[in-house]
Amino acid sequence: MERRKVSSSQIRSIGYDGSSQLLEVEMSDGTIWQYSRVPTEVHRRLLAAPTIASYYRDNIEEEYSRKRLG
Repeated sequence: MERRKVSSSQIRSIGYDGSSQLLEVEMSDGTIWQYSRVPTEVHRRLLAAPTIASYYRDNIEEEYSRKRLG
C-alpha cells in the first residue's frame, strides 16, 4: 500500500485501501500500524482534520483493531 506524507509532528505518512478498508499509519519514529475495517469516511476525515494526530488519537487508535507492521 502506498502511503502519503502528511504534515504532522507525530505521524509521518498515511495509506488507505478502500476496497479492503485497511488504514496504515506510519508514526514519526518509523513504527507502522495497520488498522482493519476503517470506513472510507474516517480516512477522509483523518486527512482533512486540522490536527491529524489529535483526530488519530481520538477516533482511530483505540477504536479499530490493529497490528504492528514495522
